[in-house]
Amino acid sequence: MLYRTMPKNGDKLSVLGFGAMRLPMNKDGSIDEEKAMAQVRYAIDHGVNYIDTAWPYHMGESEPFLARALADGYREKVRLATKLPQWMVQKHEDMDRFLNAQLEKLNTDHIDYYLIHSLVGSSWKTIRDLGVTEFLDRAKADGRIINAGFSYHGAAEDFREVVDGYDWDCCQIQYNILDENIQAGKKGLEYAASRGLGVIIMEPLRGGSLAGDVPSAVEEIWNEADIRRSPAEWALLWVWDHPEVTVVLSGMNEQSQVVENLKVADMAYPNTLTGKELELIERVAKKYKELMQIDCTGCGYCMPCPEGVDIPGCFETYNKLYMFGDEDRLKMMYVAKFGGIFRGNDTNFASQCVQCGKCLDICPQHLDIPALLGKVAEEFEGPGLGERMELARQLFMKE
Repeated sequence: MLYRTMPKNGDKLSVLGFGAMRLPMNKDGSIDEEKAMAQVRYAIDHGVNYIDTAWPYHMGESEPFLARALADGYREKVRLATKLPQWMVQKHEDMDRFLNAQLEKLNTDHIDYYLIHSLVGSSWKTIRDLGVTEFLDRAKADGRIINAGFSYHGAAEDFREVVDGYDWDCCQIQYNILDENIQAGKKGLEYAASRGLGVIIMEPLRGGSLAGDVPSAVEEIWNEADIRRSPAEWALLWVWDHPEVTVVLSGMNEQSQVVENLKVADMAYPNTLTGKELELIERVAKKYKELMQIDCTGCGYCMPCPEGVDIPGCFETYNKLYMFGDEDRLKMMYVAKFGGIFRGNDTNFASQCVQCGKCLDICPQHLDIPALLGKVAEEFEGPGLGERMELARQLFMKE
């Protein structure tokens, strides 16, 4: 494992951090604790020393799970990060209430890196006016938190104001080959580093869409490389190539992903990709942007939908249609997955959206979710839906 140094405190942090937002799950949606614990501990045993979670991850179960996973001496081996759910804070006292609850949920007496979660320009102003800087100073003074930071999903033009608004130790931003100029972007990365902040990267693989199966048009470009690497390797190495980056979080949920990411982390030196390799990656990014229709990362912040729509799942299926084709198969899988066949009697169709707008304020990508769900419904729920539903029942519900 390679390590990079947090500028302000000298912490030596593993270049690969374990993100606990996409842990392996059972069929009922609960965390598959046996698999998840094995993966977390395997990563730590192989050098990972930064673990990231948050209040809402896995419907509030990520933090209690990590308390169990970090028992037996593992808590002492890592720097633990979690986040204040600023959108739930109504008054100053709520900040202490959430932090104290998180300390209890995580079964620890301190949080190594405590971040204000999912800031944008307007929410920063709100939480600042509620006294968040005084709260952070107080929590640092009494030892409940060691370092303070924030995660950011806002516009580029507001990022500097947040960086300059407090003596932060670190920030967490979305950064990958598709999002070089989205949200904080490269300019934000460089500015935060210039101000002495450690920079934690989230979504390096765009919710996994840059790994695993890739469109044939993208694969053709990757195959031109002189050195054969998996798409995940290329995407991770691109992020680590930036010397301003301290830690890259990966939301691993398969043991093979843990093993692969640990292997790549051993090559995670800055400024090592060649000009030819960087040009190749730029071409891949351009091709993805041509193919992808919806910039959803599958983070799940929009869930649960009050009407039962599987928003990330619908968007993923829609993107696959445009990236891979295979229309007949995907339309069949759509009705099987969201029509109550694979998941019991409840349906999760895009057309169930009633445009309540609940998802709009919490989407980190600022997507017009209701409008996009309308496109998904138009594509997948048009003529022939009833016939596909009946065929799917015959195919998938045979005893």
